[in-house]
Amino acid sequence: MQNKKELSQPCTLLAIESSCDETSAAVLHNGQILSNIIANQTIHEAYGGVVPELASREHQKNIVPVVHQALAQAQIHKRDLQAIAFTQGPGLLGSLLVGSSFAKSMAWGLQIPLLTVNHMQAHILAHFIDEPRPKFPFLCLTVSGGHTQIVLVRDYLTMEIIGETQDDAVGEAFDKTAKLLNLPYPGGPLIDKYAQQGNPLAFSFPAVDMPELNFSFSGIKTAFLYFLQKNVAQNPNFVGENLADICASVQHTLVHILLKKLRKASQQTQIKEIAIAGGVSANSGLRKALSEMGKKMDWQIYIPDFQYCTDNAAMIAMAAYCKFQQGIFADQTASPMPRMEF
Repeated sequence: MQNKKELSQPCTLLAIESSCDETSAAVLHNGQILSNIIANQTIHEAYGGVVPELASREHQKNIVPVVHQALAQAQIHKRDLQAIAFTQGPGLLGSLLVGSSFAKSMAWGLQIPLLTVNHMQAHILAHFIDEPRPKFPFLCLTVSGGHTQIVLVRDYLTMEIIGETQDDAVGEAFDKTAKLLNLPYPGGPLIDKYAQQGNPLAFSFPAVDMPELNFSFSGIKTAFLYFLQKNVAQNPNFVGENLADICASVQHTLVHILLKKLRKASQQTQIKEIAIAGGVSANSGLRKALSEMGKKMDWQIYIPDFQYCTDNAAMIAMAAYCKFQQGIFADQTASPMPRMEF
């Protein structure tokens, strides 16, 4: 099936993303991303995870220069903007408040429309920034530090979650595993780095098979903790001597859990247009395994560019552009929704 309606209505908009610990602004013109500026927050490294209050303060420091840089790089003056978009949720309340307050104030000052965006829908719609673009309907595995979902995407703004984690997200499992290994934050990318040099079958970890298309990752974290305690007690140098194999084995287990359910979803829906999105979609092990499974299952695979995997304002801009096409605007009463659902 071809895309139901092309995105063609002219529009120049500014988008702001501030759901967690990246302050980002992007400018979109007629469906094309002209700039995508991201300011990362290194302050959280000392704490081994994101500290919400510190994240809010960093957003306050970063948002003005990030927006200025995005407009300058795009060579767009603020008077040329036709709308301003911001991430409404899900995310950290304080972080969302910074982005939403700035966006609403700027939209009010310029007297232009306001657009609110669901962060998770935006991850999926990042696939429409560049070619190749998936055709509707398609399945998207959205994987991040806070979410693990299989989404049936029928149209740009018509999506249904058909499977999701019942406890922890897969991104959290990666990060918590890394923390147990005393790897610096953020640990997920380091697990991926070391895994590329290890044997994925060196160690085995239990994978809970949840009903239907749902996931569970809390058990593997507990099992990994006991695994480390047992082996370190026998050999204090166990982690250092086996780090690559440990990372490869953990990653192999987590990826296997994800793709097993994705394959089941494809078989149930008879959909072979398959996409991945979210921060964990940058994982090289997942990308490689998905590509290999795609060849076996005759899937058409869509994997976003690395810069659109982690949190960024370009994906917010694309989602806002889809809403602009349908005239779905917000008003000044639009508030952040930390637990926003589809």
